[in-house]
Amino acid sequence: MFVKARPPSEEQTMTTQRTRSLGRPTLDAVAARAGVGRGTVSRVVNGSPQVSPEARAAVQQAIEELGYVPNRAARALVTQRTDSVALVISESGERLFGEPFFAGIVRGIHAGLLDTPMQLWLALAQSPAEREKVEHHLTNQHVDGVLLLSLHDADPLPTLLEQRGLPTVLGGRPARMLQPGAQAANFVDVDNAGGARQAVEFLIGRGRRRVATIAGTQDMGVGITRLAGYKQAILDHGGTVTEDLIAYGDFSEASGTAAMRRLLDVSPDLDAVFAASDLMASGALRALREAGRRVPEDVAVVGFEDAEIARQADPPLTTVYQPVEEMGRQMAHLLMSLIRRDDLDEPYVLLNTHMVQRASA
Repeated sequence: MFVKARPPSEEQTMTTQRTRSLGRPTLDAVAARAGVGRGTVSRVVNGSPQVSPEARAAVQQAIEELGYVPNRAARALVTQRTDSVALVISESGERLFGEPFFAGIVRGIHAGLLDTPMQLWLALAQSPAEREKVEHHLTNQHVDGVLLLSLHDADPLPTLLEQRGLPTVLGGRPARMLQPGAQAANFVDVDNAGGARQAVEFLIGRGRRRVATIAGTQDMGVGITRLAGYKQAILDHGGTVTEDLIAYGDFSEASGTAAMRRLLDVSPDLDAVFAASDLMASGALRALREAGRRVPEDVAVVGFEDAEIARQADPPLTTVYQPVEEMGRQMAHLLMSLIRRDDLDEPYVLLNTHMVQRASA
């Protein structure tokens, strides 16, 4: 859709002409207006944390009043920075725009970059053609760092970026890092195993004895660790882990429906199910309704994420809350620390989860 712009007013035209006649505002002009040194202005413009809140506010006000625009091309020659970071999501556009998890992550990343000079570029890399385009673009001539999301274990991008020396942060612990002696990586994740244990213990604590699970994709760290948490909770309470109570999905709603149907066929006496995502739990609710099972009277259901769909489900879904937007913010903050070469206490961030009780359990 194209919108025709209104012609500028006489006042706007005079202001523009006056600005042009005075020349482009400089760092020195901003420093003089803000009452600070040139170095302080430079640090604010470059997103450095080494500035007091008062000085930052004064500089930002001066920038706004003067209409100062950093000369990115000139600064890139000096700093060897592009002031751009890429978010690469290894999923289809359908999933990106259809699943609330991705929207929450992007909101968090955007918020985490607001006080920096960085521009965020989004790329999808599911098909071979998409991946080839992305790989050509991910160099230090185009971006200063990369955020990777929804990685599957065979994905070559982390190794490629490491070889190119690009600062990289992973959204979620990769499956390869779960192996003994695995090479460390910079990542932000939630306590998936702990959250899954909470969910199963919640169900067992309410008298459920045949607790099934709909696990996620097993070539992703999130799928592996949530299944591990389920198994550990069963064992900790004296139970036995049996394959007839485990079905697998891909975190989508349709896969949750199909997995719940398989569980009911194999284990019709199950009385609870923990699904590794709210979308799969929502799909499970549909399959249970089709089978004439009441929720929670016959089968209790617990999901994972606390997405909007959990509140809208019928009945509303008991779930494990994960701080999705905070995960995005922390990814952005960790990447900026890597770009600035800050000293890090840990190369990763692990966020806590908690139960949210609603009617489905």
